[in-house]
Order: sequence, then C-alpha cells, then structure tokens
Amino acid sequence: MTREELKAAAVAMLDRAYVPYSHFPVGAALECSDGTVFTGCNIENASYTPTICAERTAVSKAVSEGHRDFVRIVIAGRSEDFCVPCGVCRQVLREFAPDLEIICLNGAGEERVFTLPELLPHSFGPEYLL
Repeated sequence: MTREELKAAAVAMLDRAYVPYSHFPVGAALECSDGTVFTGCNIENASYTPTICAERTAVSKAVSEGHRDFVRIVIAGRSEDFCVPCGVCRQVLREFAPDLEIICLNGAGEERVFTLPELLPHSFGPEYLL
C-alpha cells in the first residue's frame, strides 16, 4: 500500500469514530510487514476508562488476526495540530514494533513523521522481562 493510500485509510476512519463526549475523532491505519493493513477509530464510553484509542483498536484487530510485525501507522485527526498517539498507545505500539514509523496528520491533511523512539525514549519492552 502506498503512503497516500495508508493516509486515506486512516482519514476514512474518522467518520466511524464514536466520540459523543470529546467530539475528537481519530482514525488509524496500521501496516504490517506483509502489507496487510488494519484500521481503527476511537470508541468512547460514558465511564471514560473503557474508551479505546484508534491506534489500540487497529493493533487489537491485527494481533487478533495473527499479525504482530508492524512497520508504520498513520494517525489522523481533524484538529489544527498533529494527532500524535497518547502515552498508553505509545506503550502498546512499543510492545510489537519498537522502531515503528508514525505518520501523524492534522485536519488539513498535513503530516509530521516520527519514529517510536522519538515519542517514547527510554521505553520499557518485553526484553526487560526475560
């Protein structure tokens, strides 16, 4: 999948987001090393804690289908600033892809690219538990 197609897949998920409380939709498209793509959107809950972010939705879908080797993710929002992953999402992404490329989009479709080590320096991973 091309970079532009992956970005379009993330943006398309904005309309599927369930955000009655924050009104802040987020879409994600996660690309696996074999080219398979899993999309996700944020899904809010009235008690807030069970809310799941778009990135974790995409990761959950991928892992539940047997995919654990991720190369890049696009995270799209409609805000003026770039939509970057929250701390919990950064840690979940780190579990599977410590060197992941993260493409963050704003509402204008502009992008900013990070690596996961830039967003989560000195991270904790499975290798610490061996």
